[in-house]
Amino acid sequence: MLARVCCVLIGYCCGLLQTGYIYGKLNGIDIRSVGSGNAGTTNMLRTLGPKAGLITLLFDALKTVFAISISWLVFHASNADIMPLLELYAAAGAILGHDFPFYMHFKGGKGIAATAGLILGLHDPIILILGIITFFGIFAATHYVSLGSLAVYVGLVTECVVMGQLHYGRFKVLSQNSLIEFYVVLILLAVLAFYQHRANIHRLLTGTERKTYISKEKNKAEAERYNNIVNK
Repeated sequence: MLARVCCVLIGYCCGLLQTGYIYGKLNGIDIRSVGSGNAGTTNMLRTLGPKAGLITLLFDALKTVFAISISWLVFHASNADIMPLLELYAAAGAILGHDFPFYMHFKGGKGIAATAGLILGLHDPIILILGIITFFGIFAATHYVSLGSLAVYVGLVTECVVMGQLHYGRFKVLSQNSLIEFYVVLILLAVLAFYQHRANIHRLLTGTERKTYISKEKNKAEAERYNNIVNK
């Protein structure tokens, strides 16, 4: 239990690096006061453009990878039989730190970029490729980041349960009890993601969700269209 708690704390500390907030401040804005008010990748892309969005995505993902790497260095020698589980706890801590940074009054991002780091940290090419196809396929077809993000989580849970029960790859070192614990933690992260996107889900269901584009000009036009809908 102590190792699990330590991994969550390691992850939380890593997750406190709020790339969007820091990058915004360097550019003279508080990202929480513009656009959607979220400190994540999508709002950075919409507000400051593709470069800002890419930098935010990259570093928010890497902080989860970093948390996983630290946990592996600290615990792999003594806890090799549950290391994938401990790495998941570290990733969960990073996502919590990203979503709820104490020094920002617990107002951070929605955890999707940090979850990308979790997918990278699983070191499984199948999960990575399926995640990329799912997200970018849905994004290209609909331009809804929220829909693509939530679909990735559904796919991630499904893939890990299937691979775990087949004792595929790194899952084969885990006992059945550890696998069940792994599934529970991952499902809780998925529930958190859906909770963080509850307003987006409502807008998706009502046809009022804002679309996102790579082009800054298209995002500006979409913002005007969205504001017209909201202000009717």
